[in-house]
Amino acid sequence: MRMRRAWILALLLPLAAAIGASVAQEPVEQGKQQFMNNGCYGCHTVGRMGTPIGPDLSHVGAKYSLAYIERWLRDPAAQRPSAHMPALELSDAQVTVLAAYLSSLR
Repeated sequence: MRMRRAWILALLLPLAAAIGASVAQEPVEQGKQQFMNNGCYGCHTVGRMGTPIGPDLSHVGAKYSLAYIERWLRDPAAQRPSAHMPALELSDAQVTVLAAYLSSLR
């Protein structure tokens, strides 16, 4: 009986880890989709994608914290009054996933 439990556990652990990684990755993927849907690439580059009007965001997650990125997305002018980025009309859920994506860019 113990051998059977160990065998089942050995089979389920990798599956649980894969599911956990998928759930953890989900907001990042949703944020990437928000980046595309909201046209952020029209002013910013990530890797080779986008237009270099605004800053390159390829490594923005290494430079700024998740909390800062969320504050920036909610009100860019409050973070830096001289910023040329317009205020975006994003829901809290959109800010959360978009910030998760941007903070993953390292």
